[in-house]
Amino acid sequence: MCIDTRARAGHGHLRAWVPYAGFTVFGAFWGVWGASVPAIRDQAGLTDGQLGTALLFIAVGALPAMPLAGRAVDRWGHRVTAITLTSLGLAGIAVAVTAHDLLASSVGLAVLGASSGAADVTINAAAGSVERATGRPVITRAHGFFSLAVVAASLVTGLLNAAGLPVVVTYVLVLLAAGAVSAALVTGDRARPDAGRHDHDRTSAARSRPGLRAHLPLLLVAGGLGALGFAVENAHQSWSAVYLADAVHAGPALVGAGPAVFALAVSLTRFAISAVQARRAWIVLTAGAVISAAGTSLLALTASLPLALLGLALAAVGTAVLFPTVLALATANVPGAARGAATSVVSTSAYLGYLAGPVYVGHWAQASGLPGAMLAVAALAAALALLAWPALRAVVPSPARQAEVMAAPRPGPRRRSRRG
Repeated sequence: MCIDTRARAGHGHLRAWVPYAGFTVFGAFWGVWGASVPAIRDQAGLTDGQLGTALLFIAVGALPAMPLAGRAVDRWGHRVTAITLTSLGLAGIAVAVTAHDLLASSVGLAVLGASSGAADVTINAAAGSVERATGRPVITRAHGFFSLAVVAASLVTGLLNAAGLPVVVTYVLVLLAAGAVSAALVTGDRARPDAGRHDHDRTSAARSRPGLRAHLPLLLVAGGLGALGFAVENAHQSWSAVYLADAVHAGPALVGAGPAVFALAVSLTRFAISAVQARRAWIVLTAGAVISAAGTSLLALTASLPLALLGLALAAVGTAVLFPTVLALATANVPGAARGAATSVVSTSAYLGYLAGPVYVGHWAQASGLPGAMLAVAALAAALALLAWPALRAVVPSPARQAEVMAAPRPGPRRRSRRG
């Protein structure tokens, strides 16, 4: 098939385990980070307001790094993934060691954000490459590994913190894991050389640019829908502990159950949905958004801890399917040599929603209290449910049109690329 041939030529010999291992390391990093924020805040002597300012620098670093990482993958292949994963572990250690005031924390978090944004794009591009080559739902499963790793790393970090170990120890463990995955990735890549690969990659990337422009409307719409999904997801992930403490009046021992229940439900849902993927993405998106809106509304309208946790679990089940679905749809027919750039378009757009979600909750909480803020989050999910079908219908080509494009003869560059 044309897809497999193109996948092998350039980046297609990527091992099937790479996306799962990459997402596991990425999830472990963010699990450690989430559990370490209070300790790093205290180490740096930051107020809550200063911490909020410092956290904005994650976005300052991530947003420019994400499109650059996409272009790097297209130019040099998935060895770039090894570099970004290793740099992520190093950035975590750097923040843990140097964060002793607001300035140092902000600079460290900008570096951390750049490493995180680049790793996000490269591992998603790797998942897209393997999914296209194998025909399996790799993107959704890989995101499931991410969520599972967040839960496990959070629990392990909590235990190590309780034992009195410094924060840097957990980041050293993340670096060791990242180094092992990166070494295996690079070794596997060297073991299968491809004569003339780099020349082929540059030629393929140049040819793919017009094709990528043809996919741009779908990429941007997918990024916009992904931004809504990520806004809902990160609103819950960032505020669920605070909500349980302040609105449900859960005890200190139970407050942490909110993020854990949410992340675990996301992980299990992604594993389950990967085995029964629907052919029509808008059905998955609409159903997920409706379930998320219902769960978020239940959370907003109850003062019972069990019902609040049930609402969080339902919201997690709904949001779990959103971003993997739009990313898989948007990159499915993009030429292999441009998949990094395509992934960066969707991921960068969606990341804006991820950043906006917690801020959105904060403004609504200030105006109408936490229950009102959760109803506002439910409104975002409802908006996604309403927009998914008309938005995708406007930009997704019909099957007949896709077949027409695939069957169309390629113009002259093919003749020009042959040399003596």
